[in-house]
Amino acid sequence: MSESLAFSLRRISECFFELRTWKFRFANEMKILFFTSVCLVFQQGFIFGQDSACSSPEYSQFDFWIGEWNLEWKNEKNELWTGTNIVSKTLGGCVIEENFSTSDKSFIGKSFSVYNANKKFWQQTWVDNTGIYLDFNGGFEDGKMILSRVLIAKDGKKFNQRMVYNNIRPNEFWWHWEQSTDDGKTWNLLWLIHYTRK
Repeated sequence: MSESLAFSLRRISECFFELRTWKFRFANEMKILFFTSVCLVFQQGFIFGQDSACSSPEYSQFDFWIGEWNLEWKNEKNELWTGTNIVSKTLGGCVIEENFSTSDKSFIGKSFSVYNANKKFWQQTWVDNTGIYLDFNGGFEDGKMILSRVLIAKDGKKFNQRMVYNNIRPNEFWWHWEQSTDDGKTWNLLWLIHYTRK
């Protein structure tokens, strides 16, 4: 059960509790009918308001990522690594929540992604068990989801970093972690993960 639906059901219960109290006090059928209508209209407005808040097509652009995934990649020594990622929609369908883990649990991370309707792009925040915090902006274009950020190193040098969700199919896709030192003219691939749906 979604959080918004659970809240709505609680409010309906509260409304009808008040209704029973009112009936006891006033025993007036017209007042009871009016109060019942107010309760139902309030709840309908609340529920549909929650659903419509994130119902535009842009909010579905990340839906390909939702699900439970097996991951495979090669490290710098060409050794095969594996992991899992569980991705779901939460908070009334407005937020994409990611839960990433290597198979040995040595690296665990979480991200939250949301479409910013005012700025017309996606934003993602990533945190993990190494203390890293990353923030990204971007969107879906040419069949790819691309989220980027700018890193300023301690020596003042600027790097562009980006994630590319590519070759997207119903049960698989490729995730690229890339970096540029020439302001995005060229990109170096640092990490390539193959996603396959469980």
